[in-house]
Amino acid sequence: MESLNLPGFAHKVKQVNGKPHIFDIIRRKFVTLTPEEWVRQHFIHLLITHYGYPKSLFAVETGLQYNTLAKRTDIMVLSNNALPFLLVECKAPFVKVTDATFAQISRYNFTLQPQYLAVTNGMAHYCFQAVNGQIHFMDDFPKYRDFNP
Repeated sequence: MESLNLPGFAHKVKQVNGKPHIFDIIRRKFVTLTPEEWVRQHFIHLLITHYGYPKSLFAVETGLQYNTLAKRTDIMVLSNNALPFLLVECKAPFVKVTDATFAQISRYNFTLQPQYLAVTNGMAHYCFQAVNGQIHFMDDFPKYRDFNP
């Protein structure tokens, strides 16, 4: 897999039926290693290692209903009250982050209403708050110790 603009981590990769799989510390199992999964795993480790989020507050690829459509969130970090706090949309490194990407996570925001939203393709990362229909970009991601859910 290609290098990302994210810190590396000690990952476990194995072959299953000739395809690479990476160990997901949240789901506690090996999952197919796609470019998007490579980004997702790096971002999970970033949030845990550098921003102090406990593993117990993560939900990965969980389902949600948006109108009549079934969707999946890439990474959701819950507050201590089990409410959505940070929602992260991951894309493969070769996928550009565009207005369509922000529109996608905004639809999830409509349903889940987390305090923070983030988009990453492993190369570029954006964190923002959606307040009263306005997007407020942040300079950095919130650290776990800095909020009181």
